[in-house]
Amino acid sequence: MVDTTHTIHVDVVSAEESIFSGEARFVALPGEAGELGIYPRHTPLITRVKPGSVRIERPDGNEEFIFVAGGILEVQPNRVTVLSDTAIRGRDLDEEKANEARRAAEEALKNAKSDVDIARAQSELAVIAAEMAALRRYLQKK
Repeated sequence: MVDTTHTIHVDVVSAEESIFSGEARFVALPGEAGELGIYPRHTPLITRVKPGSVRIERPDGNEEFIFVAGGILEVQPNRVTVLSDTAIRGRDLDEEKANEARRAAEEALKNAKSDVDIARAQSELAVIAAEMAALRRYLQKK
């Protein structure tokens, strides 16, 4: 039985599926204004999430890493919800796929014909850079 007085329920949801749902002692993630650390009984909060890693410290001491490509965070005293178009479990991050996506985005940037094309390619590159950093962090923790 989980001691819910010292844990907070965490849901990380992508557009396709629930990526994580469970109890945690602590959650860290890249908020719009900087890194956020959330413990049980946190003050309610809604903010944007930047691309990067969501780190979830489980009650057993193990950690979950989830890459999110941005999204929305809602914090209630007993619950944390992260909604993201794209969320990938750390163990599912694929360096080769990320490198292929980076090459495609760099090519798109080279061939950009408008400011919109340039902005889209730069945005894709920023998300891919955050994904690669999340993968490196995940591999270091293993």
